[in-house]
Amino acid sequence: MSDTAAPAATGTEADHPPARFKDLCLDARDHQHLADWWCTALGYRRARPRDGAGARPPGDPVLLVDPAGHGPDLWINPVPEPKVVKNRMHVDVVGDRDALLAAGATLVRARDDEIRWDVLADPEGNELCCFAP
Repeated sequence: MSDTAAPAATGTEADHPPARFKDLCLDARDHQHLADWWCTALGYRRARPRDGAGARPPGDPVLLVDPAGHGPDLWINPVPEPKVVKNRMHVDVVGDRDALLAAGATLVRARDDEIRWDVLADPEGNELCCFAP
């Protein structure tokens, strides 16, 4: 977090920002497996193909959606390289740390006197912060 806040948008800047949030995307070497993991973790489902379109080829990115319609869409994109450095952006979730660990997450850092959340990693090493409900 920066010590200097951006000036508040006014007038047309506030009404018409240059961008808006669309989707969240994660890269994965085994994108099909990671899509299944995130479906289990978040209760998401794989999106159905649009009007009459056939099933997506297995090498295509996988679109996950929140069946309740509250969360953002999540794309799991296939990439050839493994994750090698810390994420500069990550996902925050409210949930059961132990259930996520049992599902295949790894504990990176447990909550302690300095942080009120657990830092986990999904099966491919993408970090997420898990806050207790």
